[in-house]
Amino acid sequence: MKTLLLTTLSAAVLFVSGQAIGAEKSARDIVEQAELNAYYSGDDGRSAARMIITDNQGREQIRQFTILRKDQEDGGVQDMMVFFSRPADVRDTVFRVVKRINDDDDRWLYLPDLDLVKRISAGDKRTSFVGSHFFYEDVSGRNTALDSYEILSEDDEKYVLKGTPKDPGNVEFSYYEVVIDKEHMLPIESTFYNDSGEAYRKMEVLKIETVQGYPTVTHSRISDLENGGKTEMQFRFMKYNLGLPDSIFSERSLRNPPAEWLQLRD
Repeated sequence: MKTLLLTTLSAAVLFVSGQAIGAEKSARDIVEQAELNAYYSGDDGRSAARMIITDNQGREQIRQFTILRKDQEDGGVQDMMVFFSRPADVRDTVFRVVKRINDDDDRWLYLPDLDLVKRISAGDKRTSFVGSHFFYEDVSGRNTALDSYEILSEDDEKYVLKGTPKDPGNVEFSYYEVVIDKEHMLPIESTFYNDSGEAYRKMEVLKIETVQGYPTVTHSRISDLENGGKTEMQFRFMKYNLGLPDSIFSERSLRNPPAEWLQLRD
């Protein structure tokens, strides 16, 4: 299933010189293909996931949850729900996303102890997701239209691209570099840089497996390069093309999870 993190893919750069548009088109094609492979494999999908959160003193916390995802169209609108099962302090918490293309994604968090559905504002999308080093935006992926891209280098195995936000006032990073593996056309590393040009956040793919013919990230890691600490994400029981009904992806499912579709099977 599309791994949550695989968060940062975006567009191209326009050269003023005679090299011009070909480089822009090439960069955009690369990024859009990688986005499809990372976030839109199959028509829908389900996965069990575990996050291992390690702080800068080596203390660990674990979060376990199940993800359901359905595409309305490839590269377009997408529904996703994340149902937490462990530990006790997050059990029955549910995160819902409606991914948009020409607008901000819609995000909600259901807090069972308060019986409260909290809307996650666009300004909070790059804040911690349930205490991890992942951001809310990492779960569904950053909108490719929000950044400009240029190709920094290429060899037989990978592309290296630079992403620059079109609206730098809305994000905490100045730019980022993303490495895209040619074999699977998946982003395998993203490093974020601050205004001083220092790397402060890094995503790494640790394992890729083929599931029902789709190259799929099954182990990834986000690291805080400034303050220390990291979060690893592990996936299992992944399955595509389940035929998930649209009715699952609704506010009703926040309080009444679709138990039939949350049963994990090989």
